[in-house]
Amino acid sequence: MNKLTKYAFADLYAMASGISTTKEQAGHGSPFVSFSTVFNNYFLPDTLPDLMDTSLKEQETYSIKKGDILVTRTSETIDELAMSCVAIKDYPCATYSGFTKRLRPLTTGVAYDKYLAFYLRGYLFRKAVTNNAFMTLRASFNEDIFSFLYLYLPEYQEQVKIGDMLYNMEQKIQLNKQICSELEAMAKTLYDYWFVQFDFPDENGKPYRTSGGEMVWNEQLKREIPKGWSMTTVGKTLSKIPNTSRILTSEYQREGIIPVIDQSSEFIAGYTDNQAAVLTSESGYIVFGDHTRIVKYARFPFARGADGTQVLKSNNTCIPDELFYQMIRSIDLSNYGYARHFKFLKDTIIILPKKSVADRFSNFVKPLHEKQVRLTFENIELTKLRDWLLPMLMNGQARVE
Repeated sequence: MNKLTKYAFADLYAMASGISTTKEQAGHGSPFVSFSTVFNNYFLPDTLPDLMDTSLKEQETYSIKKGDILVTRTSETIDELAMSCVAIKDYPCATYSGFTKRLRPLTTGVAYDKYLAFYLRGYLFRKAVTNNAFMTLRASFNEDIFSFLYLYLPEYQEQVKIGDMLYNMEQKIQLNKQICSELEAMAKTLYDYWFVQFDFPDENGKPYRTSGGEMVWNEQLKREIPKGWSMTTVGKTLSKIPNTSRILTSEYQREGIIPVIDQSSEFIAGYTDNQAAVLTSESGYIVFGDHTRIVKYARFPFARGADGTQVLKSNNTCIPDELFYQMIRSIDLSNYGYARHFKFLKDTIIILPKKSVADRFSNFVKPLHEKQVRLTFENIELTKLRDWLLPMLMNGQARVE
């Protein structure tokens, strides 16, 4: 067993509030750490995804340096309060959101930053946070809660061994996610090139429209489309989906046999053992969030999630599933009301290409989606392994040699 030493969290780190900003400052200027970046990452990304117009004084006051821990300050639920994210390098000119808190190290050689990233997201520490938090209209993390929290840390070098190993696993997970995003972007680029610009390969392998391929005016679409192509609506292409059980959010499991796909941002929202809920097809299904407008393409057996999760499949041989997915993703429903997204989606006009072009597109992008599936499930297994190892490494039941 590792010898654990108890430390008051407030003796090792100093807490500071984040910057208050306006909408006019957002989207330009210097790097910025948002609430969502902290909430969704164990470690700050190498390049911060957000920008904020801030002064040199603000960048000095709300700076982010190696070893800093950022935590979410407020949340609608106690379970999501004080989610942590660690900086493992300096971020010059960057500032952080007022909806977060910064914890800056007061010592060296006591708490290892990569170890803390996993410790603070572990079950025992999360339980300590929820036990000490309070809830009014929203949960809030403040100096009083911080003063009641303790860290139980092994010897520093042991933290380094554990932290580095878990960090390498996390890096592999993030690399897989990046590859999946790039594969998604490749498929989208090909779709735009072939079905928006109409520069799919002609019979001579040259870009159709650019090379003078014949275009004809379509009155309903109010644009020219390739000769021999036509139009239809999303609703007219939809197959009838088998009547299966719908899994309620309250019934999602952390683990199980069947992944549950719903309209949340996570690709797999949970699991179920309910065999009556399984949807399976060799080419998969498109899952559409009626409320969120999130679109997913599931090419493996799954169960549909809670209300508002629509499962779509094309019945038209000129629109294979890989192409149908890109068509659904490209539809802009941002101007339509919350409860009417699916109705407008079904009424949307889409182009009906020649089957030969559609099939060729499908053959190109199918391997990309298959690789995404493999990497997604690899990440699930890596995450399970990491979460299983975490408490064992921290209490000394397992060691890194």
